[in-house]
Amino acid sequence: MTESRTLLLREAAARGKYAPLFRHLCLRSGREWSTTFSELERILGFALPVSARVHRPWWSNPGGRGGHSHALAWVAAGWRTKSVNLGEEALIFVRREDGPAEHDSAAASTGIEQERPLSLDDIFTPHDFGPWPEGFRCSREELYGDEGR
Repeated sequence: MTESRTLLLREAAARGKYAPLFRHLCLRSGREWSTTFSELERILGFALPVSARVHRPWWSNPGGRGGHSHALAWVAAGWRTKSVNLGEEALIFVRREDGPAEHDSAAASTGIEQERPLSLDDIFTPHDFGPWPEGFRCSREELYGDEGR
């Protein structure tokens, strides 16, 4: 895979729905990380979809092709999934041999210094556009159209 494609995939992962997982893995040390679905949901800030709990292919590693946004988060960070246990809702992430080195420039490429905690303000400059219109209501489900999934 070309360096420019790798950079594009990493930038997409840093901005996508699963960006909190991407950043967490970029800053994580070690070669392996055992985790639970509950811990991933805490990191992400939202519940995993039902398909993650019932379909093993949801956890597949697409390689350098990109793949779905959730898989892109761990692949672009230099990790792969291993030993997914749907019954116990647990899995192991393993650092890929061909992936970025520990604490590499992944965080730096998104404008984040590794010594301090991540803040979205570092990536997206905050702007004050004034108050929301009166009566305005918008939910994540309405934005992404994933009601009932």
